[in-house]
Parts: sequence; structure tokens; C-alpha cells
Amino acid sequence: MTINETVARVKKGDLKAVDLVKEALRKAHDHQDKKNIFISFNDKEALKKAEEIDARALRGEKLGVLAGIPYALKDNFLKKGEIATAGSKMLENFVSPITATSVQKIDDEDAICIGRTNMDAFAHGSSTENSHFGTTKNAFDNDRVAGGSSGGSAVAVALDIVPFALGSDTGGSIRQPAFFNGVIGVRPTYGAISRFGVVAMASSTDTIGCFAKNSSDVKLIMQTMAGKDDKDSTSNPENIYEAKIKPIKTIGIIKDFLIDELDPEVKKTTLDYAEKLKNAGYEIKEIEMPSVIKYALAAYYITTSAEIASNMARFDGVRYGFRGSDESLEKLYGISRDAGLSSENKRRILIGNYVLSSGFYDAYYMKAEKARTLIINDFNKAFEEVDCLLSPVAPNPAFKIGEMTDDPVKMYLEDILTVPIALAGLPSVSVPFGETSNGLPLGVGLTSRQKEDVAILDLIEKMEENK
Repeated sequence: MTINETVARVKKGDLKAVDLVKEALRKAHDHQDKKNIFISFNDKEALKKAEEIDARALRGEKLGVLAGIPYALKDNFLKKGEIATAGSKMLENFVSPITATSVQKIDDEDAICIGRTNMDAFAHGSSTENSHFGTTKNAFDNDRVAGGSSGGSAVAVALDIVPFALGSDTGGSIRQPAFFNGVIGVRPTYGAISRFGVVAMASSTDTIGCFAKNSSDVKLIMQTMAGKDDKDSTSNPENIYEAKIKPIKTIGIIKDFLIDELDPEVKKTTLDYAEKLKNAGYEIKEIEMPSVIKYALAAYYITTSAEIASNMARFDGVRYGFRGSDESLEKLYGISRDAGLSSENKRRILIGNYVLSSGFYDAYYMKAEKARTLIINDFNKAFEEVDCLLSPVAPNPAFKIGEMTDDPVKMYLEDILTVPIALAGLPSVSVPFGETSNGLPLGVGLTSRQKEDVAILDLIEKMEENK
């Protein structure tokens, strides 16, 4: 059933929220030992809320559009009174004093959070191997990564533990794990959904999205979270998921994204999906965007590392989070950050401080921002010819655990197809499609103009009906 169909039955009393939550918790605990999906569980609180919803349904009271639906929450979303670790040692015991706007909107519609999912510490990673709480395993193969940084949320949906899960996408942290685990993963237009109350990674590219298994559920979740938030000055004034958008007619294959390093099965899947779109009546064009692949990865890791260095400065062991001990303030900072942050956290902070330092700011950071402008211009030019862009999500299917941990550059290259879209602030969706010869999920990425998020979801819905 879709979420809408399930909620309709909960409101009628034909289906109990308590039963939905009990089943979700049972599956979550059953999979936890082998998959390491969750950092923490909300058994008691979830069942209590479910009982309240069932009682309200029995009394005929008005219920929200997500009434009784269990969901999973990436552990960088804050919720008042709950521990939110962001997958790190630094925040292992941090109790949040606030609730993220996106979470508040979901909870106000009577959804029920069953637990917090595993992630790379502070969202710095592409495999969930950088989590302080251990690696999350791929939904289909325990020897392979779940992707990152929202790996836990992707696996929770892939294994049917919950109908949807929340995640954050800075450079590909929703789309790539969705691709690795065979579910839909949505990155919205930058600013479509408030970032207030979500632990910041890189503020100019951070976005809030979700995982689900069908377009109907995705649209409902994104529509619920979207809209203006006075606590986030970058949030859009309107709910773009309620906008009337012209349907997509012309789709461009980004020729430059079909790079030599692309896995043959990933490439074939992209071309097969293009053929499927063509057979469904869409016009397909080849689009050239040379500067995107040439500059995007370097620009992304310079720009975001600079922002990470700034955002991570608050974790000093004094105000909150893990605190070391020493006789001097300077040593306290050093001990706290050394013990509380992972190697990947430190690597990105060092890069960020380097590119922002005197003598290197113009040589690196300013050039990266100029390259970002070239990338945005390339996308704008492409959208003069087509309504939507089709591309692979990642160069390879899910790779083996430990395969890239000793080579950070190789790991960064796994993001080469998702980060250009993030730099341009565009909405993009990872759509499952096919599988490899050894049974791993495959998929494609669909990207549209800013604020035309709904057009992609409408396209996906039509393709779901066109099976």
C-alpha cells in the first residue's frame, strides 16, 4: 500500500497504528545485528504515540496526512530532548534543546519515528564507514557498503522496515545510497525545505530530502516538509511541491557524464532507461556539459571543505559535545577535537582551513567559486534545450566494505556524478532501475530546473504506470 492508502485505513480504524509500529520495530530489531542500520530506537515513545493515534481515530478526531506511519530519522536531525549524535563520538551524548523544522512538520502530521539511522560522522563520507557506531551493510549484500552519508535511512526503506526515511544530501548523500540500495532518493531544490535543526555540513549545498519506494509517497513527504521557515533565511517562501509545473517533454542525456570510468552495467542501465523514456513518448537529446565534469569535483571539495571548517569550529569541547581534560584551554580544544572527531572530519577541516588561509584563498577558494559559476551556467544552458536531464548516479554499483578506505581520493571520485548538481542547487532524484549480473541494484538520476521538483516526480509516476 502507498502511505495515503495506509493512512486512510488507520483513520477508518481498519488498521491500527500500534500494529504498524510493532511490525516496523520487529523488523528493525531483527535486521540490526547483521545490518547495523540504527544508532538508537524509540520503542517506548513510538508505541505510546501509536496508541494515542488509535484512540483519536476511535473518537473520530481529525488526524494528520501521515497518521500512524512509522519512519526512520537520520541521526543529524535534532529533536528536543533526544540524543542526536550525527554519527560521531563528539555528539555521542548530546541531548538536543530544539526540534528541526522538517521533523516537526512530519510529526505534526502524526507520523511516528521508530529510531535514528546510522550515518558517516557529521555526514562526511560516501559509505557510512566513517560512523563512530560502525558500518551499515548494504540491503542486498553484507560485504558491500550501504552508501553515504545517509546509508542507514536508505537500508531501512530498502528492507521494508519503514515506508519512508529522512536524510540529508550535500553532495549526493541521499541519491547515492538510494542507488546502492534500490530505492527512490530525493534531493530537492536548494532551500525548498528548511535546514533549521539539522547538523550543518556545508551550508551552501545542504538539503533535506527522503527515501521511499514510490513517487506517491515521496511527493507526500516532500510536500509535508517544504515551505517557508522564518528560522532559515535560505528557505523558499512558497511550497514548491504544491506548484503547478508544465510536464516534461524533452529529456537530455548528459553525454559528459558517460565517462570512461563508468561501470559498463551502470552505463547500459542509463541508456536502457533513455530508451524506455523514448518508447513512452519523450524526446531524447544528447547534451554536452564539458566544464561540469572538468571542474565539479575539485570545486565541490574545496568549497564544502571551507564551509565544513567553519561549521566544525563550534565543536571545541567547551560549549557542548565531547570534552577532554587538561590544565590549559588551548590543550583542552586540541584534546577534545582530536578524540571527538574522526579522521575524515579532520581531513576536511584541514583542507578547508588551508584553502581559506592567507595566500591560498584566491588561489583555491575563489577559483572554486568561479568554477561553480561556470557549472551553473552549463546547467542553465542545457535547460534552454531540454526540460529534464538524465544521468548515472554513481560510477559503480555498491562497492565492497574497506575497498576504498585507504584511498580518500578514490572515495571522493565516487561523488563525481552527484556533486555538480549539488553545486548548482538543482533538484534531483535517484530512481531504481534494473540490477547488475550479481543482483545489486542499479538506477538513474533525473534532474530538473530549480523549483521544478514536482515535474520529476510526475515523470517518475508516469514511468511507474508504464511498466
